[in-house]
Amino acid sequence: MALTKEFRETVMARVKRDPKFRTDLIIEATNCVLDGDIETGKRLLRDYLNATEMLPAIAEKTHLPEKSIRRMIGPSGNPTIKNFVNILQECCKAESIKLEICQH
Repeated sequence: MALTKEFRETVMARVKRDPKFRTDLIIEATNCVLDGDIETGKRLLRDYLNATEMLPAIAEKTHLPEKSIRRMIGPSGNPTIKNFVNILQECCKAESIKLEICQH
């Protein structure tokens, strides 16, 4: 199901004003990837980067061109696990969070 422009704008506005929501986006993106749902993980990471406008800083810190990151996390992108993890790590640093795997 395609998301409406209004829904996307609502999500983007919330990301900008709510640090917990930003953290939850990163956590959910990570969980999706670990569960094998790469497409949703990429989309959530893309939403986070677009809403926070962090892409230039992430690109600089990962030593990856912005254009390459956009391609990697785009709908047809296929990032290496190394690049995906490096991007996630920088997002976590930006939000001052540490991700850990725990058993339920």
